[in-house]
Amino acid sequence: MRNIKFLITGLLFGIILVKSQVVSWFRIQEMFHLQSFHMYGVIGSAIIVGIVSIQVIKRFQIKTINREAITIPDKKFHWGNVYGGLIFGVGWAITGACPGPLLAQVGSGFLVISITLLSAIAGTWVYGLIREKLPH
Repeated sequence: MRNIKFLITGLLFGIILVKSQVVSWFRIQEMFHLQSFHMYGVIGSAIIVGIVSIQVIKRFQIKTINREAITIPDKKFHWGNVYGGLIFGVGWAITGACPGPLLAQVGSGFLVISITLLSAIAGTWVYGLIREKLPH
């Protein structure tokens, strides 16, 4: 019962993803075929909200609910991020799903996405196995 707030938040987030058609395979394909602005608008809005949020946290030195300082470390450029992003994008274009809305798609009745979900879990597991051998 302690974690019910997380369950409710996740359910609300899933409903928002479904209602805004962000989890729609057709909307995702429209985006990759450059036929619709819908997904670009959603992603662009999320980026703007993220930038503003980070700047507010940094400038006003916002603290967590437990009064702990929030530190956002600077990140160095790494070519692995470019390669990983390309692989991620290709997978997203092929399957019509990224990791965020996978469960919402399955919950909406698109059971074929279960294959993508299981593949994402398997990929994460394999990464965990070989992580120490990869250049980071």
